[in-house]
Amino acid sequence: MKQIWSPWRMEYIMDHSPMKDCIFCQAIHQADDTANLILFRGERAFVILNRYPYTSGHLMVVPYDHFASITQLETATRAEMMELLSKVEQVLGIEYHPDGFNLGANIGEVAGAGVLGHVHFHVVPRWAADANFMTSVAETRVLPEGLAQTYHRLKESWENFGAGE
Repeated sequence: MKQIWSPWRMEYIMDHSPMKDCIFCQAIHQADDTANLILFRGERAFVILNRYPYTSGHLMVVPYDHFASITQLETATRAEMMELLSKVEQVLGIEYHPDGFNLGANIGEVAGAGVLGHVHFHVVPRWAADANFMTSVAETRVLPEGLAQTYHRLKESWENFGAGE
């Protein structure tokens, strides 16, 4: 039997218990954006790397306001989130050259929301070969780069391509 080591997953396994506070609200109140994987802070929303990504480059656009649905957000917040989603797609396209993107929000537990109560959008870059036998047969994802490398790569691209303006 072959083994694939993914030591960063243990943190997820050990921390996968209900949290007292929202992970997004905790992250935005911390000063260290790198440690919290926050790529960009806007006026009403921010961009953060998914700590447990589906693929490398999996980002999320999150409003500062803690609401369960986009219908509860102010119009200006929804507008900024759409602009950030567009910029995320642009930066990921330039940096990773994916064949496509999954973009969406899981609102409510039955819809698959991993963080209940704080609406957010996922942007997942996709490649023709990213659903290989490991995902199909072993329900395991193989990520080709670590989170720190992904963060620094995207942070540099964000700044270089003017997406933070």
